[in-house]
Amino acid sequence: MGSRDATRPTAPCGVQAPDRPPLLVIVLLAALAAFVAAFLCPLSSSVAAAAPSGPVATAIGAPSLALSPGVAYVRVNQVGYTAALSKRAYLMMPIVFSGATFVVVDAHGSIVFSGVAGADLGGWNGRFPAVYPLDFSPVSEPGSYRVEVLWPLTAASPSFGIGDGASVYGGALANALRFYQVQRDGPDYVRSELRRAPAHLNDSRAMTCVTPKVDADGVFRGDLKALGVRRNVSGGWWDAGDYLKFVQTTSYTDALLLAGVRDYPAEIGPGSGADFTAEARFGASWLLRMWDDATKTLYYQVGIGAGNAATAGDHDIWRLPQRDDAYGGADRVYRYIRHRPAFRAGPPGSKISPNLAGRDAAALAEAYQVFKGSDPAFADRCLLAAQHIFDLADTSPHRLLTAIPWDFYPETEWRDDLELGATELYLALAPGELPAGLPHTDPAVYLALAAHWAHAYITGPSDAADTLNLYDDSGFAHYDLCRALTLAGDPGGLEVTRADLLGDLQKQLDKAVAQARTDPFQAGYAWDQWDTATHDAGLAVTAGEYDELTGTADYADWASRWLANVLGANAWGSSFVVGDGTTFPHRLQHQVANLRGSLNGYPPVLLGACVEGPNSDQDMGTMPHMRIGPPANPFSRFNGHGARWRDAVQDYPNTEPAIDLTAPTVLAFARMAAGVY
Repeated sequence: MGSRDATRPTAPCGVQAPDRPPLLVIVLLAALAAFVAAFLCPLSSSVAAAAPSGPVATAIGAPSLALSPGVAYVRVNQVGYTAALSKRAYLMMPIVFSGATFVVVDAHGSIVFSGVAGADLGGWNGRFPAVYPLDFSPVSEPGSYRVEVLWPLTAASPSFGIGDGASVYGGALANALRFYQVQRDGPDYVRSELRRAPAHLNDSRAMTCVTPKVDADGVFRGDLKALGVRRNVSGGWWDAGDYLKFVQTTSYTDALLLAGVRDYPAEIGPGSGADFTAEARFGASWLLRMWDDATKTLYYQVGIGAGNAATAGDHDIWRLPQRDDAYGGADRVYRYIRHRPAFRAGPPGSKISPNLAGRDAAALAEAYQVFKGSDPAFADRCLLAAQHIFDLADTSPHRLLTAIPWDFYPETEWRDDLELGATELYLALAPGELPAGLPHTDPAVYLALAAHWAHAYITGPSDAADTLNLYDDSGFAHYDLCRALTLAGDPGGLEVTRADLLGDLQKQLDKAVAQARTDPFQAGYAWDQWDTATHDAGLAVTAGEYDELTGTADYADWASRWLANVLGANAWGSSFVVGDGTTFPHRLQHQVANLRGSLNGYPPVLLGACVEGPNSDQDMGTMPHMRIGPPANPFSRFNGHGARWRDAVQDYPNTEPAIDLTAPTVLAFARMAAGVY
């Protein structure tokens, strides 16, 4: 993106105009910058593709590859900045140079702020040996803006908004809701350009099966062992770009969505611009279907990812979901595509892996909290199931049950899940007026259990080893347990106190800050790891929740920066949430998006989907019927710190979205929209 002309209209009254050299000097400096671009850094020339013609109907902005023609690049939160929080962009430079000057211009081209880049935050790769912060926090007037660097090289950011939280993040919340609607399985789908038919109607009579012995890839020998019991497991969300459904990921996802509906009703509750109420109920309804309360039996997965030489699995074919019920006709190889098995966690009444028991109970207890006023019968079913499931938690597990194979989701921590489950059960019981037939009615029982498992987590082997994501929900659990303790009047005699919980949250955040100080873009989670985008969104949530609980703003700047990392303030200049920003993933590893959507960012796209993001791993596998985009990777010049990003359908470690990856962005956006970050 080229820079604007250096001559500016007079700055508006009350805003300091920048000190600028005479026009002749600016022309000479621009010529010098062009010389540097042409002779010192020829590899930095533009690789932007020609923009397709036609209108854009996304909620946030037009898609494009925001790779400017200069040798320097400005990275920003492309969704925008809330007026009350700090605002920082990042200048990627091909040279080390202190004192770069920049301006912020509004939609009319008027300068509203000028500044000098801060101290070098460190080199990113060989092409960009220096990255400088550009702070413009004083800009708070609602509007559309760009950051433009004038010296020693020229560069300009994409446009972004500034305003209150609702105006900046309302579109992102609406996009996120659309993502979950596209992910719906079963008869109750939401019709759209991407979804034109229901899917997997045969799930309403699924045969239940014993979990097979599989290798690390999920391949099993022989055939599955049927249990002779059919069950309605229709509905629910597809896990990711495939069509499998897991209690593990759905319970985590729905727990976060239900918390959002409960805690931020004006932003994502009934009557809001992005009402998640029906979607959160949709998730809870499927969780109920995966639990047989009469026999105390949990089913934890629908569909099989891999098969064997005689059996096709979900991951062996690339197709639209509505084809599955009749896929392959009578061909036996595709029998588990047509009639998907539902896998049992264990015999009736047996112990349940504590990660599943804890988060499943948490989601269902939250469903009771949310729906007890509007649909008491449904809410009562949720609460009864939650208590029964929690009672069966195996508190001495050998290896956690997650998915087939375990390597799909190699989870090892579970104490946080039991803390969360007990906390949400306490919050469900505390107001009183409970349904009949509950095995436990004293909320103090669950408060003591929540404190016990919080203490076990804090003193356990995984304390603060991770932050809010699918594999560690302690940040969310600690937050709600702090609120539960306050509700209970901070009783004594429990195994943890509010101070203990806040100290552990601070420990997680301080580790993230320490990591951020080693990264030129100040990301709280290393870019060369898996699930980078969802981790930074989770950190933004945790930072805001800690400050809310303590009445401070200790991590406010970090919350803003970590969410910005997800939305474009990174080396690649890409948002990792589809439709949120000007540059976002176009070629997802997602069958519906790939086969029904565009590959250039214009509608229809899978709005609101948060993808894996950059990491150190790339996979170039292809499948028949997969639509492949251009082979060139315009982002490769920005790879660094061991991390790579490629916007390609065949690169699932980069571009596959998932329901669990997206869930923390919903909470982060809702908190921003509510003005509590």
